[in-house]
Amino acid sequence: MDQRHRTKNLKLTTLSLVALFVLAGCSSTRMAYRYADWGVVWWVEDYVTLSRAQKQQLNQDLDSLRQWHCSTELPRYRAWLDELEADIADGAPDIDTIEYHQQQLLVFVPDLLDRAVPVAVNLLASLSDDQVNELARNMAEDQAELEQEMLGGNQTASARAERTTKRVERWLGSLNGEQQSLVEEWSADRGQQTEIWLQGRKNWQQALLETLEGRNQPGFDATIRELVVNSENARGPEYQAMMTESQQAMANLMHSLIQAGDQQHREHLQARANKLNQDFTALTCS
Repeated sequence: MDQRHRTKNLKLTTLSLVALFVLAGCSSTRMAYRYADWGVVWWVEDYVTLSRAQKQQLNQDLDSLRQWHCSTELPRYRAWLDELEADIADGAPDIDTIEYHQQQLLVFVPDLLDRAVPVAVNLLASLSDDQVNELARNMAEDQAELEQEMLGGNQTASARAERTTKRVERWLGSLNGEQQSLVEEWSADRGQQTEIWLQGRKNWQQALLETLEGRNQPGFDATIRELVVNSENARGPEYQAMMTESQQAMANLMHSLIQAGDQQHREHLQARANKLNQDFTALTCS
Protein backbone atom coordinates (compact mmCIF):
# COMPACT_ATOMS: atom_id res chain seq x y z
CA MET A 1 0.00 0.00 0.00
CA ASP A 2 1.52 3.37 -1.01
CA GLN A 3 1.90 6.41 1.22
CA ARG A 4 -1.10 8.22 -0.23
CA HIS A 5 -3.44 5.34 0.51
CA ARG A 6 -1.97 4.72 3.97
CA THR A 7 -2.51 8.37 4.90
CA LYS A 8 -6.03 8.23 3.45
CA ASN A 9 -6.79 5.21 5.63
CA LEU A 10 -5.78 7.11 8.74
CA LYS A 11 -7.91 10.06 7.71
CA LEU A 12 -10.92 7.84 7.07
CA THR A 13 -10.41 6.06 10.37
CA THR A 14 -10.28 9.37 12.20
CA LEU A 15 -13.33 10.70 10.40
CA SER A 16 -15.18 7.52 11.37
CA LEU A 17 -14.23 8.13 14.98
CA VAL A 18 -15.37 11.74 14.72
CA ALA A 19 -18.72 10.51 13.39
CA LEU A 20 -19.20 8.62 16.65
CA PHE A 21 -19.18 11.88 18.59
CA VAL A 22 -22.84 12.34 17.79
CA LEU A 23 -23.23 10.07 20.84
CA ALA A 24 -20.63 11.92 22.86
CA GLY A 25 -21.87 15.40 23.58
CA CYS A 26 -23.20 17.48 20.68
CA SER A 27 -23.61 17.53 16.94
CA SER A 28 -21.00 15.61 14.98
CA THR A 29 -19.92 18.70 13.06
CA ARG A 30 -19.09 20.65 16.20
CA MET A 31 -17.42 17.64 17.75
CA ALA A 32 -15.43 17.22 14.57
CA TYR A 33 -14.12 20.75 14.94
CA ARG A 34 -13.61 20.41 18.71
CA TYR A 35 -11.67 17.19 18.57
CA ALA A 36 -10.16 17.43 15.12
CA ASP A 37 -7.82 20.27 16.09
CA TRP A 38 -5.15 17.57 16.26
CA GLY A 39 -5.90 17.26 12.53
CA VAL A 40 -4.39 20.71 12.05
CA VAL A 41 -1.72 18.87 10.07
CA TRP A 42 -4.37 18.09 7.45
CA TRP A 43 -6.31 21.30 7.19
CA VAL A 44 -3.10 23.32 7.19
CA GLU A 45 -2.09 21.21 4.23
CA ASP A 46 -5.40 22.14 2.59
CA TYR A 47 -4.93 25.85 3.35
CA VAL A 48 -1.23 26.22 2.60
CA THR A 49 0.86 25.36 -0.45
CA LEU A 50 3.59 23.13 0.97
CA SER A 51 7.04 22.60 -0.47
CA ARG A 52 8.23 19.17 -1.53
CA ALA A 53 10.40 18.88 1.59
CA GLN A 54 7.48 19.82 3.84
CA LYS A 55 5.25 17.23 2.18
CA GLN A 56 7.90 14.54 2.59
CA GLN A 57 8.35 15.32 6.28
CA LEU A 58 4.60 15.44 6.80
CA ASN A 59 4.14 12.06 5.11
CA GLN A 60 6.83 10.52 7.33
CA ASP A 61 5.25 11.96 10.47
CA LEU A 62 1.76 10.88 9.43
CA ASP A 63 2.97 7.37 8.70
CA SER A 64 4.36 7.06 12.22
CA LEU A 65 1.11 8.42 13.64
CA ARG A 66 -0.91 6.03 11.52
CA GLN A 67 1.13 3.03 12.64
CA TRP A 68 0.57 3.88 16.29
CA HIS A 69 -3.10 4.66 15.72
CA CYS A 70 -3.75 1.45 13.82
CA SER A 71 -1.89 -0.90 16.14
CA THR A 72 -2.83 0.69 19.47
CA GLU A 73 -6.12 2.55 19.09
CA LEU A 74 -8.17 0.51 16.64
CA PRO A 75 -8.34 -2.49 19.01
CA ARG A 76 -9.69 -0.14 21.70
CA TYR A 77 -12.36 1.20 19.32
CA ARG A 78 -13.40 -2.31 18.37
CA ALA A 79 -13.64 -3.41 22.00
CA TRP A 80 -15.83 -0.41 22.77
CA LEU A 81 -18.07 -1.05 19.76
CA ASP A 82 -18.44 -4.70 20.83
CA GLU A 83 -19.69 -3.49 24.20
CA LEU A 84 -22.00 -0.93 22.59
CA GLU A 85 -23.51 -3.58 20.31
CA ALA A 86 -24.08 -5.89 23.27
CA ASP A 87 -25.82 -3.18 25.29
CA ILE A 88 -28.08 -2.29 22.38
CA ALA A 89 -28.94 -5.96 21.87
CA ASP A 90 -30.17 -6.11 25.48
CA GLY A 91 -32.89 -3.56 24.68
CA ALA A 92 -33.31 0.20 24.64
CA PRO A 93 -30.38 1.61 26.68
CA ASP A 94 -31.23 3.78 29.66
CA ILE A 95 -29.69 7.21 30.25
CA ASP A 96 -26.91 5.79 32.45
CA THR A 97 -25.84 3.41 29.67
CA ILE A 98 -25.84 6.21 27.10
CA GLU A 99 -23.77 8.44 29.37
CA TYR A 100 -21.38 5.56 30.02
CA HIS A 101 -20.73 5.04 26.32
CA GLN A 102 -20.46 8.78 25.84
CA GLN A 103 -17.65 8.89 28.40
CA GLN A 104 -16.00 5.75 27.03
CA LEU A 105 -15.78 7.42 23.66
CA LEU A 106 -14.21 10.55 25.08
CA VAL A 107 -11.52 8.46 26.75
CA PHE A 108 -10.00 7.86 23.32
CA VAL A 109 -9.35 11.54 22.68
CA PRO A 110 -6.41 12.56 24.93
CA ASP A 111 -3.93 9.97 23.63
CA LEU A 112 -4.81 10.82 20.05
CA LEU A 113 -4.34 14.52 20.66
CA ASP A 114 -1.06 13.97 22.45
CA ARG A 115 0.37 11.83 19.66
CA ALA A 116 -0.62 14.39 17.04
CA VAL A 117 1.23 17.28 18.69
CA PRO A 118 4.73 16.52 17.31
CA VAL A 119 3.30 16.20 13.80
CA ALA A 120 1.63 19.58 14.11
CA VAL A 121 4.74 21.20 15.60
CA ASN A 122 7.00 19.91 12.82
CA LEU A 123 4.71 21.22 10.12
CA LEU A 124 3.83 24.56 11.68
CA ALA A 125 7.41 25.38 12.67
CA SER A 126 8.49 24.91 9.05
CA LEU A 127 6.07 27.48 7.60
CA SER A 128 7.51 30.57 5.95
CA ASP A 129 6.07 34.07 6.42
CA ASP A 130 4.33 33.80 3.05
CA GLN A 131 2.79 30.48 4.05
CA VAL A 132 1.54 31.89 7.36
CA ASN A 133 -0.04 34.79 5.47
CA GLU A 134 -1.63 32.32 3.06
CA LEU A 135 -2.94 30.33 6.01
CA ALA A 136 -4.43 33.45 7.61
CA ARG A 137 -6.18 34.51 4.40
CA ASN A 138 -7.65 31.09 3.74
CA MET A 139 -8.82 30.61 7.33
CA ALA A 140 -10.53 34.02 7.26
CA GLU A 141 -12.27 33.21 3.98
CA ASP A 142 -13.36 29.82 5.26
CA GLN A 143 -14.66 31.34 8.50
CA ALA A 144 -16.66 33.95 6.61
CA GLU A 145 -18.21 31.30 4.37
CA LEU A 146 -19.05 29.14 7.37
CA GLU A 147 -20.67 32.05 9.19
CA GLN A 148 -22.75 32.89 6.15
CA GLU A 149 -23.81 29.28 5.75
CA MET A 150 -24.67 28.67 9.41
CA LEU A 151 -26.12 32.07 10.35
CA GLY A 152 -27.63 33.26 7.08
CA GLY A 153 -31.36 33.93 6.90
CA ASN A 154 -31.88 33.88 10.68
CA GLN A 155 -32.79 30.20 10.42
CA THR A 156 -30.24 28.97 12.94
CA ALA A 157 -32.58 26.74 14.99
CA SER A 158 -34.27 25.36 11.89
CA ALA A 159 -30.97 24.67 10.16
CA ARG A 160 -29.61 23.08 13.36
CA ALA A 161 -32.64 20.79 13.52
CA GLU A 162 -32.11 19.78 9.91
CA ARG A 163 -28.42 19.04 10.46
CA THR A 164 -29.10 17.13 13.66
CA THR A 165 -31.83 15.07 12.00
CA LYS A 166 -29.48 14.01 9.21
CA ARG A 167 -26.78 12.96 11.67
CA VAL A 168 -29.10 11.11 13.99
CA GLU A 169 -30.74 9.30 11.10
CA ARG A 170 -27.37 7.81 10.18
CA TRP A 171 -27.57 5.98 13.49
CA LEU A 172 -31.30 5.41 13.97
CA GLY A 173 -32.74 5.46 10.46
CA SER A 174 -35.73 7.60 9.47
CA LEU A 175 -37.24 9.40 12.45
CA ASN A 176 -40.92 9.17 13.29
CA GLY A 177 -43.07 12.20 14.06
CA GLU A 178 -42.41 12.15 17.81
CA GLN A 179 -38.67 11.83 17.28
CA GLN A 180 -38.65 14.70 14.79
CA SER A 181 -40.48 16.88 17.29
CA LEU A 182 -37.89 16.03 19.94
CA VAL A 183 -35.09 17.12 17.59
CA GLU A 184 -36.87 20.38 16.78
CA GLU A 185 -37.46 21.15 20.46
CA TRP A 186 -33.85 20.30 21.30
CA SER A 187 -32.56 22.53 18.50
CA ALA A 188 -34.74 25.45 19.57
CA ASP A 189 -33.39 25.16 23.13
CA ARG A 190 -29.75 25.49 22.08
CA GLY A 191 -29.94 29.30 22.14
CA GLN A 192 -26.82 30.99 20.76
CA GLN A 193 -24.89 27.75 20.50
CA THR A 194 -23.99 28.17 16.84
CA GLU A 195 -22.78 31.72 17.37
CA ILE A 196 -20.73 30.68 20.39
CA TRP A 197 -19.18 27.79 18.48
CA LEU A 198 -18.28 30.02 15.54
CA GLN A 199 -16.72 32.62 17.82
CA GLY A 200 -14.79 29.93 19.67
CA ARG A 201 -13.45 28.63 16.37
CA LYS A 202 -12.41 32.14 15.40
CA ASN A 203 -10.71 32.64 18.77
CA TRP A 204 -8.74 29.43 18.36
CA GLN A 205 -7.57 30.32 14.88
CA GLN A 206 -6.46 33.77 16.05
CA ALA A 207 -4.52 32.16 18.90
CA LEU A 208 -2.84 29.85 16.39
CA LEU A 209 -1.82 32.76 14.15
CA GLU A 210 -0.42 34.66 17.14
CA THR A 211 1.54 31.58 18.17
CA LEU A 212 2.94 31.19 14.66
CA GLU A 213 4.49 34.64 14.93
CA GLY A 214 6.90 33.12 17.44
CA ARG A 215 7.39 29.77 15.73
CA ASN A 216 11.17 30.18 15.91
CA GLN A 217 11.14 31.15 19.57
CA PRO A 218 11.49 29.01 22.73
CA GLY A 219 8.17 27.77 24.03
CA PHE A 220 6.56 27.33 20.62
CA ASP A 221 6.19 23.56 21.04
CA ALA A 222 4.50 23.96 24.42
CA THR A 223 2.05 26.56 23.11
CA ILE A 224 1.06 24.40 20.17
CA ARG A 225 0.55 21.48 22.54
CA GLU A 226 -1.78 23.64 24.63
CA LEU A 227 -3.74 24.70 21.54
CA VAL A 228 -4.15 21.11 20.39
CA VAL A 229 -4.65 19.27 23.68
CA ASN A 230 -6.61 21.96 25.54
CA SER A 231 -8.12 23.91 22.67
CA GLU A 232 -11.19 24.90 24.69
CA ASN A 233 -9.04 27.29 26.72
CA ALA A 234 -8.32 29.37 23.63
CA ARG A 235 -11.95 29.23 22.53
CA GLY A 236 -13.19 31.10 25.57
CA PRO A 237 -15.40 30.59 28.65
CA GLU A 238 -18.68 30.81 26.73
CA TYR A 239 -17.55 27.98 24.51
CA GLN A 240 -16.45 25.88 27.49
CA ALA A 241 -19.81 26.35 29.23
CA MET A 242 -21.67 25.55 26.02
CA MET A 243 -19.75 22.32 25.55
CA THR A 244 -20.42 21.16 29.11
CA GLU A 245 -24.14 21.80 28.79
CA SER A 246 -24.33 20.36 25.30
CA GLN A 247 -22.77 17.04 26.26
CA GLN A 248 -25.51 16.32 28.78
CA ALA A 249 -28.18 17.69 26.44
CA MET A 250 -27.13 15.34 23.65
CA ALA A 251 -27.12 12.34 25.98
CA ASN A 252 -30.67 13.24 27.02
CA LEU A 253 -31.72 13.72 23.41
CA MET A 254 -30.33 10.35 22.32
CA HIS A 255 -32.08 8.65 25.21
CA SER A 256 -35.38 10.33 24.35
CA LEU A 257 -35.04 9.47 20.66
CA ILE A 258 -34.36 5.81 21.40
CA GLN A 259 -37.27 5.65 23.84
CA ALA A 260 -39.56 7.23 21.25
CA GLY A 261 -38.41 4.78 18.60
CA ASP A 262 -39.13 1.12 18.00
CA GLN A 263 -37.21 -2.11 17.48
CA GLN A 264 -36.37 -1.07 13.92
CA HIS A 265 -34.56 2.03 15.18
CA ARG A 266 -32.56 -0.02 17.68
CA GLU A 267 -31.68 -2.57 15.01
CA HIS A 268 -30.50 0.25 12.75
CA LEU A 269 -28.31 1.59 15.55
CA GLN A 270 -26.85 -1.84 16.21
CA ALA A 271 -26.22 -2.41 12.50
CA ARG A 272 -24.49 0.96 12.23
CA ALA A 273 -22.19 0.15 15.14
CA ASN A 274 -21.51 -3.29 13.66
CA LYS A 275 -20.66 -1.80 10.25
CA LEU A 276 -18.24 0.67 11.80
CA ASN A 277 -16.69 -2.15 13.81
CA GLN A 278 -16.21 -4.15 10.61
CA ASP A 279 -14.64 -1.13 8.93
CA PHE A 280 -12.12 -0.81 11.75
CA THR A 281 -11.39 -4.54 11.65
CA ALA A 282 -10.78 -4.43 7.89
CA LEU A 283 -8.10 -1.75 8.20
CA THR A 284 -4.58 -3.09 8.23
CA CYS A 285 -1.45 -1.67 9.82
CA SER A 286 0.92 -2.55 6.98
